[in-house]
Amino acid sequence: MTEKDNKEASKATVLRLPIYLRYLKRIQKEGVSVISSTRLATDISLNPVQVRKDLSSISSGAGKPKVGFKVQELIFEISNFLGYDNTNDAVLVGVGRLGTTLLNYSGFNNYGLNIIAGFDTNSEVIGKTIANKPVYDISELPSIVKKHSIKMGIITVPKENAQKICNLMINSGIVAIWTFSHIHLKIPDNVVIKYEDMGASLALLSNQLRTLLSKK
Repeated sequence: MTEKDNKEASKATVLRLPIYLRYLKRIQKEGVSVISSTRLATDISLNPVQVRKDLSSISSGAGKPKVGFKVQELIFEISNFLGYDNTNDAVLVGVGRLGTTLLNYSGFNNYGLNIIAGFDTNSEVIGKTIANKPVYDISELPSIVKKHSIKMGIITVPKENAQKICNLMINSGIVAIWTFSHIHLKIPDNVVIKYEDMGASLALLSNQLRTLLSKK
């Protein structure tokens, strides 16, 4: 376990770590056992200095000069730092198009996220199984969460229902919420929340594109 503390890494670094992890797992499958920070940076189109700084903030040992980092050790340290070494069970509320897509997405396993069930009020989806995950009536959320000691919830309901679902999750014992509903939610201090705003991401991408084109 790395002796580095999460507080030593900036938010920007933490957001880049999953990119490093995905790349490292891919090259490990290709038989690569050692990687230099320069090659890593080149392959994922990042600044080598930034990559070395990121890795030094979470790695218990620096890469050897002219040799680099052991891929397996770096995978372990990044996974441990992010908490991916322990699978996080979660529940999802809102089994519409987006919710169904998330239930079907197997890639979450690479990041230690395991959605165990979906919840909805729609009788047409309640009772179904999506990607081996059962869909329950929303009234069963508290009992399922408590039974399995779930601490993470994903909200994919319309914004007018988001706060109600958020409250239900918190009252059921959930302390981490990932929401795709486009509304600011009121939560207590002991609960953490991540807003997934596709509009904001698109605005950032558009701004970066405009900057790129202005340089030509």
